[in-house]
Amino acid sequence: MEPMNLRQRASYLIRAHGIFPKKRLGQHFMIDEYLLQLLISHADLKQTDVVLEVGAGLGFLTRGLAERAHQVFAIEVDPNLVEVLRSEFSGYENVQIIEGDFFKVPTPPFNKVVCNPPFSISSPLLFHILDRNFDVAIMTFQKEFAQRLKALVGSKDYSRLTVSTFYRAQVDLLENISKEAFHPPPDIEAVIVKLTPRRLRPFNVKNEEIFGEVLRVLFSQRNRKARKALLPILEKFKMRNTVASERVFQLPFLDKRVRELTPSEFGALANEIST
Repeated sequence: MEPMNLRQRASYLIRAHGIFPKKRLGQHFMIDEYLLQLLISHADLKQTDVVLEVGAGLGFLTRGLAERAHQVFAIEVDPNLVEVLRSEFSGYENVQIIEGDFFKVPTPPFNKVVCNPPFSISSPLLFHILDRNFDVAIMTFQKEFAQRLKALVGSKDYSRLTVSTFYRAQVDLLENISKEAFHPPPDIEAVIVKLTPRRLRPFNVKNEEIFGEVLRVLFSQRNRKARKALLPILEKFKMRNTVASERVFQLPFLDKRVRELTPSEFGALANEIST
């Protein structure tokens, strides 16, 4: 009898454990062996690495990670899938299955992230991970989301997400993934993304909270001139009609439209407001 391929294996596990893939949880299991190996290859795993996997699903990626890394922390929120994972990895000493919501459960230290997370949590997951200390993350994201991470200044995809991520990490878009690589297939295509945290920030930010607020408010008015879009922020920080606001309005790039501001110009603006 020939061994099952991953599509057949996924169907078998789903039937055997009475699993109904939940669209609200973004449960689309990667069944392309080549792409799974590609994810692992891009992470350049060594026997000393401790890997975090968010959304371990049926464990296909988990198995490959366990074969190459020192330790794998596989997080899964769905109790039915946790049952599958605990059955599949009961004999693996270097795999720890963590049941729960990634945003709520404590996770041990790790130095690499490799995962196919649910697309519905892409943005909060990205920034939750970027708040941790690690070397590299290889993750799959919805294509539209991935393009926003790497968008050019002034383009339609250039956004608050672009600037926030650029400030924290280098982003590389590695491989496109078709819908057929998943079971069941999602409605959209995906991209493998590499995130490398910046040890040195590309520009200085005095107050990251204010920087984030500047991005939030200005990008909600992305087609306005920056000078006009600034007013709600100045009012919030009680700077209107003050010497401080006059200094802000002396910045040389305020006649650009918001979408034309570079990441470092957003940083300079936030720093003047922080002063």
